[in-house]
Amino acid sequence: MQRTFRPFFVFLILLLVSAFVPLHQDIQSDLSILNRKNEIVLQITDGDSVQLRVMIPQMASEAVNVKFVFENDPQTIGSCIIPVGKNTCTTSPILTLGWHWAANGVPQNTRVIKAFRPEGTLLALTGPITVLPRPVVMVHGFISNAETWKPYLGPNGFLASLGITGFAVGDGQVSGALNTGDMFNPAGRTNTIGQNAEILGQYIANVKQETGAEMVDLVVHSMGGMISRYYIDRVMKDRDVAQLIMLGSPMGGSDCAVLPAALGFFLPASIEIRESYMTGVFNQQITHRRGIEFYDLAGTAISESFKSPCTDIPNDTVVSLSSVNAITLQSSQLPDIHSDLTFSAQAFQDFVKPLLQKSAGTFPLQAQPDPAPVSQTESPLEFTRVYTGHVDVGGSTELAINIEPNLSVASFALYDSSRSINTTVRGASGNVINLTPEANGFIKIDDPSALFYLGYGFQNPNPGLWKITVQATESTPGTGADFAISVYFVGGAKLEATSNTLIPQLKEKVVLNASLTLNSQPLEIKEAKAVIKDSNGNIENLNFPTGQNVSTTWVPTKAGTYAVDVIITGAAPDGSAIERTDFLAIEVQLTL
Repeated sequence: MQRTFRPFFVFLILLLVSAFVPLHQDIQSDLSILNRKNEIVLQITDGDSVQLRVMIPQMASEAVNVKFVFENDPQTIGSCIIPVGKNTCTTSPILTLGWHWAANGVPQNTRVIKAFRPEGTLLALTGPITVLPRPVVMVHGFISNAETWKPYLGPNGFLASLGITGFAVGDGQVSGALNTGDMFNPAGRTNTIGQNAEILGQYIANVKQETGAEMVDLVVHSMGGMISRYYIDRVMKDRDVAQLIMLGSPMGGSDCAVLPAALGFFLPASIEIRESYMTGVFNQQITHRRGIEFYDLAGTAISESFKSPCTDIPNDTVVSLSSVNAITLQSSQLPDIHSDLTFSAQAFQDFVKPLLQKSAGTFPLQAQPDPAPVSQTESPLEFTRVYTGHVDVGGSTELAINIEPNLSVASFALYDSSRSINTTVRGASGNVINLTPEANGFIKIDDPSALFYLGYGFQNPNPGLWKITVQATESTPGTGADFAISVYFVGGAKLEATSNTLIPQLKEKVVLNASLTLNSQPLEIKEAKAVIKDSNGNIENLNFPTGQNVSTTWVPTKAGTYAVDVIITGAAPDGSAIERTDFLAIEVQLTL
């Protein structure tokens, strides 16, 4: 009796066990991931280019459509067709962007990929494929270095919290260092944006070799955005940037750059940052984005004109919101100042982190439009002259500045590379004004990479002669200190200076024009000149004739980048003098 039932019990046990065996264990089809060398791989880095190959046991009697999806994720990541009489097909190359991240930001250290027929029949699946996160390359800005990315690096850094490896250009992890200005040698020459972009390209290549990754994310600050755009447009051969994440990068330049440029400091970088160069030269030539999304975070800590030393509002002290949005991109805002953006935990948490955690399917599949310049409204800022000078140890110097009637704002910015001097302000009454953050927006930026040192402004200032005394302090170097002061007005007369071209060929005639108006009425220009400074600090002066609409010509004899400051003195209807300056930038190109 026992012998009779034993086979039955064995059969029953086998039947129950088989009910719990996953069906895919019986699949005889094969699914593989191939790298660029057509090798089967079990590990990739997010962003690598791969192909999926499926092979079925028998030759197809009819064409078989195959789609590929992640396990537990229905989105299609690729497809191919097995032809009649064949038993295999391979997808076109697939960029694995976002494969390391789920939609909720949770890391996906392994992925399983399934191959299905359109009706839902499972053909094949892979074993677990290891997916490493993309490395991040960080690019610093003007007069800066890799130290600005210290909060992002190291075992306790922002990136380590996501399991991401970070590299900052110039940090020594791989070779390569930019030259955007040396704070200890302000008169020294910087690289051009293009030269720094070449260095960035080599650094990225070194990171790829070090990590085995095919793509990186670029996280950049300030001028690093222009360097990265140049790399993407002119240097990058095959795409190796997943996305460009910028912090306070001035896509429309910054007028604050005229301060160090006035002293001949940090050339040519201080010319390349000015508004005229970015909007009239750079953005006209560097236009290709190669399918890469651009993101930029604008600091908006300053929202009142009299508290803004040298650029339009709202701004982060030196880069305005309108400058960030001078090209088409995806922008965000944070009430922070420019120099704090790389140190801000909030900037990382709210802006950078979600972009680094973008999941599969959130990257554009097709090349996006090139970033076209956005129409800019006329700036409400009208600059007078940029006053330059020098104070010796224990000494001082005094500047006289005429404040016109009916101005709503007069705002001052002082640049001092030693960050050691003070100023005293006497209004039209002759009384010393006690400068405070509340009443005058008084601000001190003790950061060598900043474009100014002291800033302050006045609402509805009393007209008349104001006097600014620049004084050395105990910390002023033994050689003294050079300084530059800019003043802008909101309201009053407007200067319009133009050039018939900002990108002339060598020895091509350049026509410079200037006109001055008050309440849309032309004013007489009593004196006007163009101060032309090349990237080595050499200066050439050109005089304009007098009149209402004046012009002069210049014929460049050397290729390179030039700052062109058009400085005029005009006459108000009451006969009083009006001073204004417009800051142009011209890039002379070699004749083709």
